[in-house]
Amino acid sequence: MGDEAIAQAAIDAGISAIYAYPGTPSTEITEYVQKSKQAKENKIVAHWSANEKTAVETAIGVSYTGKRTMACMKHVGLNVAADPFMNSAITGANGGMIFVSADDPSMHSSQNEQDSRFYGKFALIPVLEPHDQQEAYDMVHYGFDISEKYGTPVLMRITTRLAHSRSGVTLQDPKQQNELRMPSDLRQFVLLPALARNRYSLLLGKQEYFMKESAESGFNKLIDAHDRSMGVIVSGIAYNYLMENFQDKNFPHPILRITQYPIQDKMIQDFVNSVDEVMVIEEGYPMIEEQLRGFMGFGKNVKGRLDGTLPRQGELNPNILAKAFGFDYEHTNITYDFLATRPPQLCPGCPHIDSYIALNEAMEEYSSGRVMSDIGCYTLGALPPFNSINSCVDMGASITMAKGAADAGLVPAVSVIGDSTFIHSGITGLIDCVANNTPVTILIVDNEVVAMTGGQKSLAMGRLESIILGCGLNPLHLHIIDPRKKHHKENVDIFKKELAYMGTSVIIARRECIVALDAIKKFRTENETIEETK
Repeated sequence: MGDEAIAQAAIDAGISAIYAYPGTPSTEITEYVQKSKQAKENKIVAHWSANEKTAVETAIGVSYTGKRTMACMKHVGLNVAADPFMNSAITGANGGMIFVSADDPSMHSSQNEQDSRFYGKFALIPVLEPHDQQEAYDMVHYGFDISEKYGTPVLMRITTRLAHSRSGVTLQDPKQQNELRMPSDLRQFVLLPALARNRYSLLLGKQEYFMKESAESGFNKLIDAHDRSMGVIVSGIAYNYLMENFQDKNFPHPILRITQYPIQDKMIQDFVNSVDEVMVIEEGYPMIEEQLRGFMGFGKNVKGRLDGTLPRQGELNPNILAKAFGFDYEHTNITYDFLATRPPQLCPGCPHIDSYIALNEAMEEYSSGRVMSDIGCYTLGALPPFNSINSCVDMGASITMAKGAADAGLVPAVSVIGDSTFIHSGITGLIDCVANNTPVTILIVDNEVVAMTGGQKSLAMGRLESIILGCGLNPLHLHIIDPRKKHHKENVDIFKKELAYMGTSVIIARRECIVALDAIKKFRTENETIEETK
């Protein structure tokens, strides 16, 4: 898979450490390194972090020591990591540092379909957007090299189809890991305003070199053709969708294939000046198209997502491009059979089922619309037959939204959050509630694993209660319940008691994820070994 190609490339390129929080479609990058015999032999650190922010900050720490590192996340995870990500562009890198953001156009498993290229443009750092698995592999090697050449972090942006589709990849000879090497300027990573201003000036001075790299690396490629009535600028994986319509004959128009940013102005100018009109095909937001329309001022007709030639939202595919070029779908000799969709549902035997049944019964005496929830398998509680929850905005928002609702007078207000999501972004919300003794009842559905992304270890395992109490919660209002039918009445009674309490309470509904029992047993054994070592 594309994810695996990136992981293997990182191993072969000599990384010393990789950090991530599980998020589809990026999860398999870190999982691959964790399972790799080669990575184990090279003592490569491959850790799940509490969230994407801590993953990026830890990677910056590795880079500080002169060693190569990678941090991986999905696109909304880059929002969580935005603070250290943006500032890493100012500090620069010592050892090679690549951040991988896996975007999810069409929102297969996400709240939005944002385009991470804009983050790279915002941060003023090089962005790599491979069009296939081989290029993803090669770009990782190249990315580490230019990261160290220019002392800059590099962003690699992929999308769901590249992350999870498969192709053969030719490997390069593995490199040794870097030796420990401190920054030549020990104040490089100190962003006091006076120092940060100097670092920012250095970053601005690198822009011409970044554009020169994109023009000369060979990843941005001009594919010439005879019919100049139109030229096509295509980025990343969208190039594959275009070419699938022309498997039996050459594409008649010139193509400028973009997989590296920032793009050199002259490259764009020369291409646009050589054709009568331009079609821009890019997976995600119309970033290149907006620049052509709004700022370049060439006076040429520009087609793409903004004029309706291509749909403004959702994933592209070969059929969409066939329609844009006026072809019948049969033209491609490829058929796409889409199965009828069915709503997702909680697994049979899922512990969340009994948690929601008990919560619903306890909430019957109150008006509806009081339960804020979060991101995880339990978000399916919004659907029939439960209809239990009323929000899902971002990681951790259930607790803070419930606090806001309670502050506005909606009492009682309830939060439903998973154990891993609580560690990711819920702790600070709990502290806000405790500090103000807000009348919020927080239900942590603890299935002891990061279930939604495939069963990774939850950092909450074995320490959830102590973390909650460490936030200052009154121990009298911390309850652990077993969400099974035989405990239904006592669980409902606990819910009712805490819903009536005019302060902050936490109820942990603890029962193992039904489909990850073997993994959970393994994680418990690991925890016991760590405790014995202590």
